[in-house]
Amino acid sequence: MNTSITYEFPLNERIRVFIRLEQLFNQFNHFSQGTTVADKRAAIASLLDVMSIIRRNDLKSEILKELDRNAKALNKIADNEGVDADKLEAILEELSQISQKLYAINGKIGLHVMESDLFQSIVQRSSIPGGTCSFDLPEYHYWLEKDEASRQEDLANWISPFNEIQLAIDLILNFIRNSNAPTKEIACAGFFQFSLDRNQAYQLLKVDIDRSLACFAEISGGKHRCSIRFMTPSEEDKRPTQSPDDIPFALTCCVF
Repeated sequence: MNTSITYEFPLNERIRVFIRLEQLFNQFNHFSQGTTVADKRAAIASLLDVMSIIRRNDLKSEILKELDRNAKALNKIADNEGVDADKLEAILEELSQISQKLYAINGKIGLHVMESDLFQSIVQRSSIPGGTCSFDLPEYHYWLEKDEASRQEDLANWISPFNEIQLAIDLILNFIRNSNAPTKEIACAGFFQFSLDRNQAYQLLKVDIDRSLACFAEISGGKHRCSIRFMTPSEEDKRPTQSPDDIPFALTCCVF
């Protein structure tokens, strides 16, 4: 069992969008495997959120830029002592294949899924609390009551245009999260403030605290200066308060 809880704080909009999509893809993958109507509704809700983010962002371009930057960074360390050449070559090949597939996509990713009548109807009715009941959307109700094999096939087809996006984001975030070693820190009276090296374009902060500590990390700041407050949840529905204790934690400033 993992004995710590990790809190992440993205330091630019690109990584913020990537992490949101990662969460939505994970939710979709989890709920799509469930067999109940509630599971399928949750899977569709996650897919609609994915579509909404992709519709609002030039995601293909952002991911291609990041993949290209990562490939250049990996090529620079190819001749370093101790580098596993075979593993590095395999990673570079994976990056190249994902990039080629994304370049081959014309127009908006998953456009035909986003513009289907069924999804447009669900989107419109979802703005109303409880607005996707069977009497509101009988077509959706019909789909939810189909046999499991048919629903699984449909879900696989609907998510397929976004598969390369998911693979790319998983790869990029994995590089970033494992780019640096953590340092052990102490937040005096629940507060810790620090400056980031202005010569490094840090992308993500990770804060790990022991599960036994009854507090959570509230991170704020920007590219050059950040602060962490360890907050104690209230047991009486009041606002959380900053912990008066000195809190040990691990801090990772990630850049790849």
